[in-house]
Amino acid sequence: MHLFHHEKHTCDQCGQEFGDNHELVEHARHVHHHPVVKCHNCGMEFVHEKDRLHHVQQEHEVRADHRTHKWEHSHVKKSPQEQVDESTHNFGDNF
Repeated sequence: MHLFHHEKHTCDQCGQEFGDNHELVEHARHVHHHPVVKCHNCGMEFVHEKDRLHHVQQEHEVRADHRTHKWEHSHVKKSPQEQVDESTHNFGDNF
């Protein structure tokens, strides 16, 4: 019994199915001489630009947004001195 959804990677040109994206990319590159697009962030390769864009949105933009807002969800308490330093850090900038 399979409890997890297994994404199929199917060649658009010949219909052959592969177990993962890497096998599909290698097949497209070597059998059909199809150009391959790479993710600029991690170097992962894709047969279609739409797949690369989806990957970037799901993997890199979500993670970047999480890092940007990480401080909002911080459970680390600041010491009283750190709180004072933070609130007066730019005091001299006003003059």
